[in-house]
Amino acid sequence: NETIFSAVSKLSNAMGTLPIKLYKEFFPVVTDESDLLSNSPNLNMTSFDFIRTLEVLRDTAGNSYAIKIYGFNFQVESIHIVDPTRVTPIFEEKSMELWYEIKGDKGSYYVHNLDILHFKHIHGFGFKGISPIDVLQNTIEFDGEVRKFSLEQMDGAKASFILEYAANVNEEKKKEVIENFRDFYKENGGILFQEPGVKITQLEQEFINTKVFEVEKITRTRVASVYNLPVHMLGETDGNSYASMEQMSLQFVKETLLPIVRQYEQEFNRKMLTKEQRKQGYYYKFNLKALLRADTATQMEAWFKGVRSAIYTPNEIREWEELPPIEGGDKAHLSGDLYPIDMPVSERNPKTVQTSKGGGEN
Repeated sequence: NETIFSAVSKLSNAMGTLPIKLYKEFFPVVTDESDLLSNSPNLNMTSFDFIRTLEVLRDTAGNSYAIKIYGFNFQVESIHIVDPTRVTPIFEEKSMELWYEIKGDKGSYYVHNLDILHFKHIHGFGFKGISPIDVLQNTIEFDGEVRKFSLEQMDGAKASFILEYAANVNEEKKKEVIENFRDFYKENGGILFQEPGVKITQLEQEFINTKVFEVEKITRTRVASVYNLPVHMLGETDGNSYASMEQMSLQFVKETLLPIVRQYEQEFNRKMLTKEQRKQGYYYKFNLKALLRADTATQMEAWFKGVRSAIYTPNEIREWEELPPIEGGDKAHLSGDLYPIDMPVSERNPKTVQTSKGGGEN
Protein backbone atom coordinates (compact mmCIF):
# COMPACT_ATOMS: atom_id res chain seq x y z
CA ASN A 1 0.00 0.00 0.00
CA GLU A 2 1.52 3.29 -1.12
CA THR A 3 0.24 5.25 1.89
CA ILE A 4 1.74 2.80 4.38
CA PHE A 5 4.99 2.79 2.41
CA SER A 6 5.06 6.59 2.62
CA ALA A 7 4.45 6.57 6.39
CA VAL A 8 7.16 3.96 7.02
CA SER A 9 9.60 5.82 4.75
CA LYS A 10 9.10 9.11 6.60
CA LEU A 11 9.56 7.55 10.04
CA SER A 12 12.54 5.39 9.13
CA ASN A 13 14.32 8.16 7.19
CA ALA A 14 13.77 10.60 10.06
CA MET A 15 15.27 8.17 12.59
CA GLY A 16 18.14 7.26 10.27
CA THR A 17 19.15 10.88 9.70
CA LEU A 18 19.23 11.81 13.40
CA PRO A 19 22.84 12.03 14.66
CA ILE A 20 23.50 9.86 17.73
CA LYS A 21 26.47 10.33 20.05
CA LEU A 22 27.74 9.09 23.39
CA TYR A 23 27.96 11.83 26.02
CA LYS A 24 29.58 12.11 29.41
CA GLU A 25 28.12 14.92 31.50
CA PHE A 26 26.98 16.91 28.43
CA PHE A 27 30.26 16.43 26.49
CA PRO A 28 30.48 14.04 23.52
CA VAL A 29 33.01 11.23 23.86
CA VAL A 30 34.09 8.46 21.50
CA THR A 31 34.66 4.83 22.47
CA ASP A 32 34.92 1.66 20.39
CA GLU A 33 31.34 0.71 21.28
CA SER A 34 29.92 4.19 20.69
CA ASP A 35 31.56 4.21 17.27
CA LEU A 36 29.41 1.18 16.37
CA LEU A 37 26.19 3.14 16.82
CA SER A 38 27.52 6.43 15.44
CA ASN A 39 29.23 5.08 12.32
CA SER A 40 29.27 1.37 11.51
CA PRO A 41 27.56 -1.28 13.68
CA ASN A 42 28.94 -4.13 11.56
CA LEU A 43 31.06 -4.76 8.47
CA ASN A 44 28.11 -4.43 6.10
CA MET A 45 26.10 -1.42 7.30
CA THR A 46 26.40 2.24 8.10
CA SER A 47 24.69 3.71 11.14
CA PHE A 48 22.06 5.24 8.85
CA ASP A 49 21.21 1.89 7.25
CA PHE A 50 21.24 0.14 10.62
CA ILE A 51 18.81 2.45 12.42
CA ARG A 52 16.60 2.98 9.37
CA THR A 53 16.24 -0.78 8.86
CA LEU A 54 15.43 -1.29 12.53
CA GLU A 55 12.71 1.34 12.23
CA VAL A 56 11.30 -0.17 9.02
CA LEU A 57 10.97 -3.55 10.74
CA ARG A 58 9.43 -1.94 13.82
CA ASP A 59 6.88 -0.12 11.67
CA THR A 60 5.91 -3.20 9.66
CA ALA A 61 6.39 -6.27 11.86
CA GLY A 62 5.82 -4.35 15.10
CA ASN A 63 9.23 -5.45 16.45
CA SER A 64 12.86 -5.12 15.44
CA TYR A 65 15.85 -6.87 16.98
CA ALA A 66 19.63 -6.53 16.87
CA ILE A 67 22.00 -8.94 18.60
CA LYS A 68 25.33 -7.92 20.13
CA ILE A 69 28.40 -9.96 19.12
CA TYR A 70 31.20 -9.97 21.68
CA GLY A 71 34.94 -10.12 21.01
CA PHE A 72 38.05 -9.95 23.15
CA ASN A 73 37.59 -9.06 26.82
CA PHE A 74 33.79 -9.22 26.47
CA GLN A 75 33.70 -6.06 24.38
CA VAL A 76 30.95 -5.60 21.79
CA GLU A 77 32.62 -5.76 18.39
CA SER A 78 29.53 -5.70 16.15
CA ILE A 79 25.72 -5.52 16.17
CA HIS A 80 23.59 -7.43 13.69
CA ILE A 81 19.89 -7.14 12.83
CA VAL A 82 17.84 -10.31 13.35
CA ASP A 83 14.79 -11.37 11.33
CA PRO A 84 11.86 -10.52 13.66
CA THR A 85 9.85 -13.52 12.43
CA ARG A 86 12.50 -15.79 13.98
CA VAL A 87 12.46 -14.18 17.44
CA THR A 88 10.12 -14.91 20.36
CA PRO A 89 10.41 -13.23 23.79
CA ILE A 90 10.26 -15.79 26.63
CA PHE A 91 9.79 -14.91 30.30
CA GLU A 92 11.67 -17.20 32.70
CA GLU A 93 9.54 -17.46 35.86
CA LYS A 94 12.22 -18.61 38.32
CA SER A 95 14.76 -15.89 37.58
CA MET A 96 12.06 -13.36 36.57
CA GLU A 97 14.20 -12.44 33.58
CA LEU A 98 13.40 -12.05 29.90
CA TRP A 99 15.08 -14.22 27.29
CA TYR A 100 14.73 -14.33 23.52
CA GLU A 101 14.37 -17.53 21.53
CA ILE A 102 15.94 -17.21 18.07
CA LYS A 103 15.14 -19.92 15.55
CA GLY A 104 18.28 -20.40 13.51
CA ASP A 105 19.05 -22.69 10.58
CA LYS A 106 20.51 -25.33 12.90
CA GLY A 107 18.12 -25.05 15.83
CA SER A 108 16.95 -22.58 18.47
CA TYR A 109 19.18 -20.28 20.49
CA TYR A 110 18.36 -18.47 23.72
CA VAL A 111 19.74 -14.97 24.29
CA HIS A 112 19.51 -12.91 27.49
CA ASN A 113 17.61 -9.62 27.15
CA LEU A 114 20.76 -7.55 27.82
CA ASP A 115 22.44 -9.07 24.77
CA ILE A 116 19.76 -8.19 22.25
CA LEU A 117 18.35 -4.78 21.37
CA HIS A 118 14.55 -4.82 21.05
CA PHE A 119 12.52 -1.93 19.61
CA LYS A 120 8.76 -2.31 19.44
CA HIS A 121 5.43 -0.64 18.92
CA ILE A 122 2.96 -0.39 21.78
CA HIS A 123 1.86 -3.65 23.39
CA GLY A 124 -0.39 -4.89 26.13
CA PHE A 125 0.46 -7.82 28.35
CA GLY A 126 3.66 -9.46 27.17
CA PHE A 127 6.82 -8.21 25.53
CA LYS A 128 6.02 -8.20 21.82
CA GLY A 129 4.85 -5.09 19.99
CA ILE A 130 1.65 -4.96 17.94
CA SER A 131 2.16 -4.91 14.18
CA PRO A 132 0.73 -1.74 12.57
CA ILE A 133 0.12 -3.76 9.40
CA ASP A 134 -2.17 -6.11 11.35
CA VAL A 135 -4.06 -3.14 12.75
CA LEU A 136 -4.47 -1.70 9.24
CA GLN A 137 -5.53 -5.01 7.68
CA ASN A 138 -9.18 -3.98 7.26
CA THR A 139 -8.11 -0.65 5.79
CA ILE A 140 -5.79 -2.37 3.33
CA GLU A 141 -8.50 -4.81 2.23
CA PHE A 142 -11.08 -2.04 1.91
CA ASP A 143 -8.68 0.10 -0.10
CA GLY A 144 -7.84 -2.88 -2.33
CA GLU A 145 -11.50 -3.67 -3.02
CA VAL A 146 -12.23 -0.07 -3.95
CA ARG A 147 -9.22 0.02 -6.29
CA LYS A 148 -10.43 -3.19 -7.95
CA PHE A 149 -13.91 -1.73 -8.32
CA SER A 150 -12.49 1.46 -9.79
CA LEU A 151 -10.46 -0.42 -12.39
CA GLU A 152 -13.49 -2.50 -13.37
CA GLN A 153 -15.59 0.66 -13.60
CA MET A 154 -12.95 2.38 -15.72
CA ASP A 155 -12.66 -0.69 -17.95
CA GLY A 156 -16.40 -0.67 -18.49
CA ALA A 157 -16.49 3.03 -19.23
CA LYS A 158 -15.28 2.73 -22.81
CA ALA A 159 -17.06 4.67 -25.50
CA SER A 160 -20.27 2.93 -26.63
CA PHE A 161 -22.48 3.74 -29.63
CA ILE A 162 -25.80 2.83 -31.21
CA LEU A 163 -25.57 2.18 -34.96
CA GLU A 164 -28.91 2.68 -36.64
CA TYR A 165 -29.33 1.57 -40.30
CA ALA A 166 -32.24 2.60 -42.49
CA ALA A 167 -32.59 -0.97 -43.85
CA ASN A 168 -32.49 -4.34 -42.19
CA VAL A 169 -29.22 -6.28 -42.40
CA ASN A 170 -28.58 -9.97 -41.80
CA GLU A 171 -26.33 -11.36 -39.05
CA GLU A 172 -23.30 -11.70 -41.29
CA LYS A 173 -23.68 -8.13 -42.49
CA LYS A 174 -24.06 -6.92 -38.85
CA LYS A 175 -20.75 -8.51 -37.90
CA GLU A 176 -19.07 -6.93 -40.90
CA VAL A 177 -20.50 -3.50 -40.09
CA ILE A 178 -19.43 -3.71 -36.44
CA GLU A 179 -15.92 -4.86 -37.37
CA ASN A 180 -15.51 -2.04 -39.90
CA PHE A 181 -16.86 0.48 -37.40
CA ARG A 182 -14.44 -0.69 -34.71
CA ASP A 183 -11.39 -0.65 -36.98
CA PHE A 184 -12.21 2.79 -38.36
CA TYR A 185 -12.74 4.21 -34.85
CA LYS A 186 -9.45 2.75 -33.66
CA GLU A 187 -7.33 3.74 -36.66
CA ASN A 188 -8.62 7.32 -36.89
CA GLY A 189 -8.25 8.35 -33.25
CA GLY A 190 -11.95 8.16 -32.41
CA ILE A 191 -13.15 10.10 -35.47
CA LEU A 192 -16.29 8.74 -37.14
CA PHE A 193 -17.98 9.48 -40.46
CA GLN A 194 -21.73 9.15 -40.59
CA GLU A 195 -22.77 7.68 -43.90
CA PRO A 196 -26.15 8.33 -45.54
CA GLY A 197 -28.80 6.06 -44.12
CA VAL A 198 -26.72 5.44 -40.94
CA LYS A 199 -27.33 7.15 -37.61
CA ILE A 200 -24.64 7.05 -34.90
CA THR A 201 -25.65 7.84 -31.30
CA GLN A 202 -23.11 7.81 -28.44
CA LEU A 203 -24.27 6.38 -25.13
CA GLU A 204 -23.56 8.90 -22.38
CA GLN A 205 -22.25 7.40 -19.13
CA GLU A 206 -20.33 8.54 -16.10
CA PHE A 207 -16.66 7.70 -16.45
CA ILE A 208 -16.03 7.02 -12.74
CA ASN A 209 -17.80 7.79 -9.50
CA THR A 210 -16.00 10.71 -7.87
CA LYS A 211 -16.80 9.35 -4.41
CA VAL A 212 -14.25 6.63 -5.04
CA PHE A 213 -11.51 9.21 -4.47
CA GLU A 214 -12.80 9.83 -0.94
CA VAL A 215 -11.54 6.37 -0.04
CA GLU A 216 -7.98 7.61 -0.48
CA LYS A 217 -8.63 10.28 2.15
CA ILE A 218 -10.00 7.64 4.53
CA THR A 219 -6.92 5.46 3.98
CA ARG A 220 -4.49 8.33 4.56
CA THR A 221 -6.30 9.37 7.74
CA ARG A 222 -6.31 5.83 9.15
CA VAL A 223 -2.66 5.22 8.33
CA ALA A 224 -1.68 8.56 9.88
CA SER A 225 -3.62 7.68 13.04
CA VAL A 226 -2.01 4.25 13.42
CA TYR A 227 1.51 5.61 12.90
CA ASN A 228 0.78 8.71 14.99
CA LEU A 229 1.78 10.96 12.09
CA PRO A 230 0.38 14.41 11.28
CA VAL A 231 -1.98 13.68 8.40
CA HIS A 232 -0.52 16.51 6.31
CA MET A 233 2.70 14.47 6.06
CA LEU A 234 0.79 11.92 3.99
CA GLY A 235 -0.58 14.50 1.57
CA GLU A 236 -3.90 15.21 3.30
CA THR A 237 -4.89 18.58 4.79
CA ASP A 238 -5.71 18.50 8.50
CA GLY A 239 -7.49 21.85 8.77
CA ASN A 240 -4.71 23.43 10.87
CA SER A 241 -2.84 26.55 9.84
CA TYR A 242 0.88 26.75 10.56
CA ALA A 243 2.79 29.99 10.87
CA SER A 244 5.99 28.39 9.56
CA MET A 245 7.62 25.16 8.49
CA GLU A 246 9.25 25.14 11.92
CA GLN A 247 5.85 24.73 13.55
CA MET A 248 5.02 21.80 11.30
CA SER A 249 8.35 20.16 12.11
CA LEU A 250 7.83 20.78 15.82
CA GLN A 251 4.48 18.95 15.72
CA PHE A 252 6.12 15.96 14.02
CA VAL A 253 9.00 15.87 16.50
CA LYS A 254 6.91 16.30 19.65
CA GLU A 255 3.94 14.09 18.82
CA THR A 256 5.58 11.42 16.67
CA LEU A 257 9.35 11.16 17.02
CA LEU A 258 9.92 11.96 20.69
CA PRO A 259 8.49 8.67 22.08
CA ILE A 260 10.36 6.68 19.41
CA VAL A 261 13.65 8.46 20.10
CA ARG A 262 13.22 7.97 23.83
CA GLN A 263 12.76 4.23 23.34
CA TYR A 264 15.95 3.97 21.25
CA GLU A 265 17.97 6.04 23.72
CA GLN A 266 16.87 4.02 26.74
CA GLU A 267 17.52 0.72 24.96
CA PHE A 268 21.03 1.87 24.00
CA ASN A 269 21.73 3.24 27.50
CA ARG A 270 20.57 0.07 29.22
CA LYS A 271 22.21 -2.47 26.94
CA MET A 272 25.22 -0.71 25.41
CA LEU A 273 26.44 0.81 28.69
CA THR A 274 27.27 -0.86 31.99
CA LYS A 275 25.72 0.26 35.24
CA GLU A 276 29.04 1.76 36.29
CA GLN A 277 29.26 3.77 33.07
CA ARG A 278 25.79 5.17 33.63
CA LYS A 279 26.77 6.17 37.17
CA GLN A 280 29.78 8.00 35.75
CA GLY A 281 27.47 10.13 33.59
CA TYR A 282 27.61 8.33 30.24
CA TYR A 283 24.50 8.31 28.05
CA TYR A 284 23.49 8.06 24.38
CA LYS A 285 21.48 10.86 22.85
CA PHE A 286 19.96 11.66 19.45
CA ASN A 287 20.21 15.26 18.27
CA LEU A 288 16.60 16.23 17.53
CA LYS A 289 17.71 19.78 16.71
CA ALA A 290 18.72 18.45 13.31
CA LEU A 291 14.99 18.34 12.45
CA LEU A 292 14.10 21.66 14.04
CA ARG A 293 16.35 23.99 12.12
CA ALA A 294 14.44 27.19 11.41
CA ASP A 295 14.85 29.46 8.41
CA THR A 296 18.14 31.36 8.22
CA ALA A 297 16.82 34.67 9.60
CA THR A 298 15.12 33.05 12.60
CA GLN A 299 18.13 30.82 13.28
CA MET A 300 20.60 33.71 13.19
CA GLU A 301 18.39 35.73 15.56
CA ALA A 302 18.30 32.84 18.04
CA TRP A 303 22.07 32.39 17.89
CA PHE A 304 22.64 36.14 18.22
CA LYS A 305 20.64 36.22 21.43
CA GLY A 306 22.22 32.98 22.62
CA VAL A 307 25.75 34.37 22.29
CA ARG A 308 24.88 37.65 24.01
CA SER A 309 23.32 35.73 26.90
CA ALA A 310 26.24 33.31 27.37
CA ILE A 311 24.05 30.37 26.33
CA TYR A 312 26.27 29.48 23.36
CA THR A 313 29.88 30.18 22.51
CA PRO A 314 30.85 31.33 19.00
CA ASN A 315 32.73 28.10 18.34
CA GLU A 316 29.73 25.97 19.29
CA ILE A 317 27.66 27.76 16.67
CA ARG A 318 30.49 27.49 14.12
CA GLU A 319 30.63 23.76 14.78
CA TRP A 320 26.88 23.43 14.07
CA GLU A 321 27.41 25.39 10.85
CA GLU A 322 30.35 23.09 9.98
CA LEU A 323 32.85 25.96 10.12
CA PRO A 324 36.34 25.75 11.66
CA PRO A 325 36.78 27.15 15.20
CA ILE A 326 38.31 30.57 15.73
CA GLU A 327 40.80 31.66 18.37
CA GLY A 328 39.04 32.79 21.54
CA GLY A 329 35.70 31.44 20.31
CA ASP A 330 35.40 28.94 23.16
CA LYS A 331 34.69 31.66 25.73
CA ALA A 332 31.15 32.59 26.72
CA HIS A 333 30.21 36.28 26.52
CA LEU A 334 27.69 38.56 28.17
CA SER A 335 25.87 41.48 26.60
CA GLY A 336 27.40 44.91 26.93
CA ASP A 337 30.27 44.90 24.55
CA LEU A 338 30.46 41.10 24.67
CA TYR A 339 33.10 40.82 27.37
CA PRO A 340 34.34 37.35 28.28
CA ILE A 341 32.19 36.10 31.13
CA ASP A 342 35.20 35.71 33.44
CA MET A 343 36.53 39.27 32.91
CA PRO A 344 36.24 41.45 36.05
CA VAL A 345 34.16 44.64 35.71
CA SER A 346 37.23 46.75 36.55
CA GLU A 347 39.00 45.53 33.43
CA ARG A 348 36.21 46.41 31.04
CA ASN A 349 36.32 49.49 28.83
CA PRO A 350 35.41 52.38 31.18
CA LYS A 351 33.78 54.34 28.35
CA THR A 352 30.99 51.76 28.16
CA VAL A 353 30.41 51.54 31.91
CA GLN A 354 27.73 54.04 32.98
CA THR A 355 27.03 55.04 36.56
CA SER A 356 23.39 55.33 37.54
CA LYS A 357 22.04 57.91 39.95
CA GLY A 358 22.01 55.30 42.66
CA GLY A 359 25.71 54.83 42.28
CA GLY A 360 25.50 51.33 40.84
CA GLU A 361 27.10 50.10 37.62
CA ASN A 362 25.09 48.99 34.60
